[in-house]
Amino acid sequence: MKKGRRSAVYAGSFDPLTVGHLWMIEEGARLFDELVVAIGINPDKHYAFTLEERVKMLHDSTKHYKNVKVETFSNQFLISYAQSRAASYILRGIRSQSDYEYERVMRNINGDLDQHITTIFLTPPRGIAEVSSSMVKGLIGPEGWEKIVKEYVPKAVFDKLVKAYHAKTKLR
Repeated sequence: MKKGRRSAVYAGSFDPLTVGHLWMIEEGARLFDELVVAIGINPDKHYAFTLEERVKMLHDSTKHYKNVKVETFSNQFLISYAQSRAASYILRGIRSQSDYEYERVMRNINGDLDQHITTIFLTPPRGIAEVSSSMVKGLIGPEGWEKIVKEYVPKAVFDKLVKAYHAKTKLR
C-alpha cells in the first residue's frame, strides 16, 4: 500500500462469503483509499471451500471495486499482516455482544503490538446483523434451503453452494 493513503485490512475466512461480508467490504471501500480483503488460513480449521474457491468467489463478488484487493495470509498474526501491507487500519465487524467482547480484547492486544494501526469497528444493518458463514452452512440441507440461503450470499457463492450440495448428495 502507498504511504499517506488511508489503507485498511479486512480479514476473515470467508467460508463462505456472505452478504454481511459484502456490506463490510462496500463500507470499507467507501471509507478507505485502499482495502485489502485478506483470507486468513488456519491449518487447524476445516473449510467447506478450498482457498482457491474462496479467493475466486471474493474476486468475482468484489471486482467492481477499484480500490479493493483480495489476498491471502497464513502463519501470521493479523497485526503483522497489516504491518506488512503498510496498512493504517484494521476493519472488523461486530454483530453481537460476544463479537464485541472478542474484538475488544483483540483490539487491545493489537494496540499493544502496534499503536499506529487503528482498529475500526462497523456494525451491520439490522437486516443482515445475524448473517454469518456458520449460520449459512447450518441452513444447508433441509427441504427448501435454497430459497433461504439465496438471501444471505452473493449469486456466485449461492451457485457454488448448490453445486457442492448436489455433488455431495449424489455420492450417498
